[in-house]
Amino acid sequence: MPHNDRDLKSRPDPDALLALAEQGRRGKLTVFLGAAPGVGKTFAMLTRARRLKEEGGDIVIGLVETHGRGETAALLEGLEVLPRRQVLHNGRTLHEFDLDAALARRPRVILVDELAHTNFGESRHPKRYQDIEELVDAGIDVWTALNIQHLESLSDVVAHIAGVPVRERVPDTVLNRADDVLLVDLPPAELIERLKEGKVYLPDNAKRAADRFFRLGNLTALRELALRRTADRVDDQMVDYLRQNAIEGPWGAAERLLVCIGPDPLSEKVVRTANRLASSLNADWIVVSVERAEAESSGAMRKLDETFRLAEQLGAETRRIIGNDFVEEILKLARREHATQIVIGTRRHYFPLRLFRRSLPDALAARAAGIAIHLVTDGSAPAVKPAARRRSTLPDGWGRGVAIATGTAAAATALGLLIEQFVVLQNISLLFLLAVLVSATYAGYVAAIAAALISILAYNFCFIEPVGTFTVAEPHEVFALFVFLAAAMLAGGLASRVREQAKTARRRAAATQALYDFSRKLSGTANAEDVLWAAVTQIHGTLRRNAALLLPEDGDVRLMAAWPPDTELGLTDTMAGRWAFEKKEAAGNGTGTLPNSPFQFRPLMSPHGVVGVFGFLQEDKPLEINEERALAAILDQTAIAVDRARLSREILDQAAQLEGEKFLAALLSSISHDLRTPLATITGAVTSLRQLGERMSEESRDDLLKSIEEESGRLTRFVANLLDMTRIEAGTVNAKRDWVDVADVVHSAVERARKYFPGRVFETSIAPDLPLIRGDSVLLGQVIFNLLDNANRFGGDEPVSIYGRREEDEIVLSVTDLGKGIAPADLDHVFDKFFRKGKPDGRSLGTGLGLSISKGFVEAMDGRIKAESPAMKRRGTRISMRFPVAETGITEKERG
Repeated sequence: MPHNDRDLKSRPDPDALLALAEQGRRGKLTVFLGAAPGVGKTFAMLTRARRLKEEGGDIVIGLVETHGRGETAALLEGLEVLPRRQVLHNGRTLHEFDLDAALARRPRVILVDELAHTNFGESRHPKRYQDIEELVDAGIDVWTALNIQHLESLSDVVAHIAGVPVRERVPDTVLNRADDVLLVDLPPAELIERLKEGKVYLPDNAKRAADRFFRLGNLTALRELALRRTADRVDDQMVDYLRQNAIEGPWGAAERLLVCIGPDPLSEKVVRTANRLASSLNADWIVVSVERAEAESSGAMRKLDETFRLAEQLGAETRRIIGNDFVEEILKLARREHATQIVIGTRRHYFPLRLFRRSLPDALAARAAGIAIHLVTDGSAPAVKPAARRRSTLPDGWGRGVAIATGTAAAATALGLLIEQFVVLQNISLLFLLAVLVSATYAGYVAAIAAALISILAYNFCFIEPVGTFTVAEPHEVFALFVFLAAAMLAGGLASRVREQAKTARRRAAATQALYDFSRKLSGTANAEDVLWAAVTQIHGTLRRNAALLLPEDGDVRLMAAWPPDTELGLTDTMAGRWAFEKKEAAGNGTGTLPNSPFQFRPLMSPHGVVGVFGFLQEDKPLEINEERALAAILDQTAIAVDRARLSREILDQAAQLEGEKFLAALLSSISHDLRTPLATITGAVTSLRQLGERMSEESRDDLLKSIEEESGRLTRFVANLLDMTRIEAGTVNAKRDWVDVADVVHSAVERARKYFPGRVFETSIAPDLPLIRGDSVLLGQVIFNLLDNANRFGGDEPVSIYGRREEDEIVLSVTDLGKGIAPADLDHVFDKFFRKGKPDGRSLGTGLGLSISKGFVEAMDGRIKAESPAMKRRGTRISMRFPVAETGITEKERG
């Protein structure tokens, strides 16, 4: 069943209904908003909670801060209060909101005070407003409190007003998504009196607050901010209600201006007047232009674009609408945006013109029920009289159009005369109508009019009695001629308009396709350099002019990409580019700044500011309006892409910096432990030997010397590990490719380990007749020793086993301990640098480099290394190495 326009207008806004449906699945957030601490937000919240409790509601106190206020604390009696979660922060035990307990209890309503609070300890979310968002998403209604200074968008304003920085902030979107905002207000003088009476802070804190924050001017300004923000929130709720219920505006609760402009000089004055009006009313304003589908002249479109840029600079939202009924399109937008006033320019017209043409402001006033019309008049002379109006110049290509019209009319005449030689046609005029349509299609409206006039003359001369004259004998023929002329001109005008619309559509489709291709190209680029070259080539292909892109570097702007690549910038060009970057405005040719430069430079503006400068070769040849629009779209996308590439680079740099700081901290931690401990032992032993000397027994001196020897060896191994890790990181580990007897290397490493760890039992099981491998015996011995050292540290008191066997074309060596083992989550990290597994007492051992060095050495010999846990009996760790057997490998027996 078809729907008329009235049915469509009465439908609710789909987006508003979708938002309403999403709200139905979530809990409701109610914010008690105040201008400053002490206005009574928590008191009002608890009073409302007690009232709900008395009505039988399921309400729980998740967290409330009374700040020592007895009146507020008394309201907690009789209400269910959730226990707080204890966290340890900087050696102090703090009490935080227990989110998991609240989700488990799942009340209908929960109170969580201090929305802007920062959580301490190992909390799930860093901010309390994120805890509240999780509760709301779970379907729980939440009541909370917030002071206006904690809003992100107002924090700098509050800091300027009060002279106190705001550390805890909440994004504005949290307040915008709140279902209810209740303003808790108190006059500043009364709030100061409460502060003096000790009802806000304790006496010491109250004195400091009165001296710094709680001053009459500060509180008055904060109160105004709170009132304004609450009014804005109520206004947003009203608009949502209108859209959800398909109620057309306007409602006069808040002013909204719709400013209509066109390609005329008066539009600039209209925009400036509307800006002043919007500022005085503190109202939002939208600047709109309704354009016909067929293309306007280049000069008119350029003037319209300049007016739009002015409106955007003044803070307006801009819209472009394609349509033929200007009044209908304007009123449709006004009702959709709930505009209360329409601002439009008007000129004075003389009496004869007013009889035949109704002005757009008059038509709006006749149909804009409930919307005020604000007329802006031109202060200059009235519109030119019709008699003194200049003759309009003929459009471009009129000569070609007349030629086509003459040719088509002549062809229609010739064809008609030829047909009459064989058959008599009563509707021969249709041939001339076809000529008019062909002329309109190929040459436009001027050709259609010319073809209609020439066709009626030819039709009269050749086919209407008396033939050969322009005389019309029968009255009905006169009527037929006029009907034919009207039909021909009407059909020609329609065909011409369709032609213009098709041309405009093709141009717009081509521009849209070019922008789409450019967007896809930018989305596939990975770095800033690719973005720059893609941008300059696209702009050069669009404008057919030299293009250059300059980016900031070392406090100046430098040429980073240009097309053609041999494009060079002179001193004047560079100065113009620098000016455009610093002043955020166009410079160079065609502007008022450094116009001697052949290039015109424009800043690339992103949400984070100016990211670069684009220049194109102008040389006093301004861009056409279509080129101007295409250039603006390309520059916007380029600015976003350059900014995105810059942010990606910064993120990578920050990640690398954080990783470097992490490694540095781990290294310093290792050095502080692994250097300090042996040095302390050595220093203590040497001091004892010097002070006691001969008074010590021979056995005691030997023990001290042995300690010095062991700790010196420990230091040597530590320094060797650092040097080995440096070689691996630098890629300078060059493993030899000698024949290596694995059994000999294992036995040597075990003997070395027994010397360093005399209390440890090592069990060796090497399969006989193992083939030799190609490798470096020194590196392999160091790897095995590192694995034995690791097993000694973390393997408990059980023996450590070393196995060697052949599996197909690989030699497998494994070191197994029966210690506590490695957690599954840590198996992927045991070979990372500085990864250390602590003892049961929490104290970590070693530098965390041994296994990382082992992995580097094994891979340098074309081997693989892997950790497994548990190894056997549900405990222990096994670290296995696999080395390929060389094709020409020989066994130990064959070698003997």
